[in-house]
Amino acid sequence: MEYLGTIVTVGIVLLVVVTIIRTARIVPQKTAFIVERLGKYAKTLDAGFHILFPFIERVAYKHSLKEVAVDVPSQSCITRDNIAVEVDGVLYLQVMDAMKASYGIENYMFASTQLAQTTMRSEIGKLELDRTFEERENINGAIIQAVDKASDPWGVKITRYEIKNIEPPESVKDALEKQMRAEREKRAAIAESEGQRQAMINVAEGDKQEAIKKSEGEKMKRINEAEGRAKEIELVATATAEGIRKIAEAIQAPGGGEAVNLRVAEQYIREFGKLAKENNTVIIPSNLSDIGGMVASVTSLIRSSALAPDKQWDKTE
Repeated sequence: MEYLGTIVTVGIVLLVVVTIIRTARIVPQKTAFIVERLGKYAKTLDAGFHILFPFIERVAYKHSLKEVAVDVPSQSCITRDNIAVEVDGVLYLQVMDAMKASYGIENYMFASTQLAQTTMRSEIGKLELDRTFEERENINGAIIQAVDKASDPWGVKITRYEIKNIEPPESVKDALEKQMRAEREKRAAIAESEGQRQAMINVAEGDKQEAIKKSEGEKMKRINEAEGRAKEIELVATATAEGIRKIAEAIQAPGGGEAVNLRVAEQYIREFGKLAKENNTVIIPSNLSDIGGMVASVTSLIRSSALAPDKQWDKTE
């Protein structure tokens, strides 16, 4: 009897423990539990501690409410210009309604990836190969819009989609590489020709500026020379006039006439002597003995010439 009582006691304890385990539930943060009562949806358990009715209620589904990244397998897509490319991507989704995610579809992750693949094939088929690399953002947007609209009854929100790789065939890669190489060589040739053209323009502009500067320099040189000659003529004229003035003043001074006569006589004799030395034939004036008369005539001429400017200066003053 005691042994039987012990067995009953142990059985009761085990029953209590199992009951507590099956009825007490601790839900982690950002997690939702779907509870069914007798096989029918009863409630959704949020984060925290919960007690269930034993043997009547049970946790049927557990969902993470965090954003999940789902890998979309690589698949072959045909572009508009009939080129097969391998495309894969990453789909980001989040459960917004745990009840719909449990009963709206059997496997929302599998369904989302399949829908993303079909939408991707459709979008790639609308574009030519060259544009598929440029239109990644538009393709991603179209896939997000299509999958998010379809997944709304599933209680799932599609946050974003990103294409990872677009792999064209090797033959197409070689053709693209040749095309890009030709395009780079074309740009290099254009840049080189533009550089040569700009260099020629710069040289021509430099020659033009040099010619202008030289002509301006020559112009300034001639102006300066003309001004210098004019200044020289002016100074010579001024000096000549001043010399004539001094001669006139000397003639008018006491003893000036006698000095002029002596100077004229000396010059006459000196020049006549030179004439006799340099020429074989000498013409002797008929009145050679009358040197005094000749000197007087020359002196009178010098006096009249000297007085004329003096009078003019007096009028000017």
